[in-house]
Order: sequence, then structure tokens, then C-alpha cells
Amino acid sequence: MAPQFSAPLAASLIMRQLASHSRQNGVAAALRELGRLERTLFTLDWIEDPEQRHSTGRELNKGEPRNSLARAVFMHRLGEIRDHTYENQQHRASGLNFLGTAIILWNTRYLERAVDAVRQTEDVPDHLLLRPSSLGWEHISLTDNYVWVGLEHMMETPDEFRPLPPLSEPIRLVA
Repeated sequence: MAPQFSAPLAASLIMRQLASHSRQNGVAAALRELGRLERTLFTLDWIEDPEQRHSTGRELNKGEPRNSLARAVFMHRLGEIRDHTYENQQHRASGLNFLGTAIILWNTRYLERAVDAVRQTEDVPDHLLLRPSSLGWEHISLTDNYVWVGLEHMMETPDEFRPLPPLSEPIRLVA
């Protein structure tokens, strides 16, 4: 008589059991082939549907500027973390992440001030400002050594901003 189970088995447990068997297991081979079939059907649907391709590209492009900023910050040391201990490597990676976040915060604060300054002289429609990007870094020197000062030096008041560059000509609005 077959054993009776009182509760359903978790899918992760079933997959772990199948993975523990040899590759010759018929059920595991059938599941691999089923996965390949699913992937093929999805790929064919994706190729056939322009809206799905556009949506996928749009979602993939959302993270690309952040990854580019992280690569730019990281590449100053030629893309290598040379610390020997895992703890020091974690500190270095956290510092790189912190630096990227600081750049984004800096840009966001100055973008807000720039928009306010432009709006004092020109009418800027709101729909042009729906998705501003604060991920640029061309104006920041990434080839320098950074010294982190204590928190008491980092507090900022509204008049401690650097001045914005003057507008040399009227801004052309692009819809």
C-alpha cells in the first residue's frame, strides 16, 4: 500500500530531492525538457509581440544608468577590490555603494534647485519633468581620493549650496 501524506509537499523539497538524484533520473530529465519547452515558447511569444519586446527593453533600461554609475565609481581602481579579507572587501563594496548613493543625492538636490531657478525666468511644463535622472556623473571627479569627514561637517543648511552656473541662453523646451 502506498504511503499517505497528510500535508502537501513543498515544491522546493521536491526539486531538492530530484536534484539529489543522478542526471539519469527520468523525472529530472523530463522536467529539464519541460523547462526548455517553456523557455522556447516564451521566446517565440516575445519575438512575435512588439509591445512585449518594448516593455522588456524599457524595464531592462531602468537599471542600466545605475549600473553605469557604479562601474564608473568602481573603475577608478581598475575594477579590482584588492583587499585580502572578506570583511575589508565588504567595507570597500559598501563604500562604493555609499559613494554612488551620495552622487545620486547630490544630483537630486541640485536638480531641484536648477528647476526652481529656471522656473523663475521661464515657464517649464510639468510633463517635461516627469522622469528627470539624477544618475549623471560627468561633472564629478571620480579619479580622486575621498576622505569621509565626521557627521558634524556634513550637515547642510539651505545657504551652503554651491552656486548654480548662470543660464547663458533661454532653455529650449523639447516635448
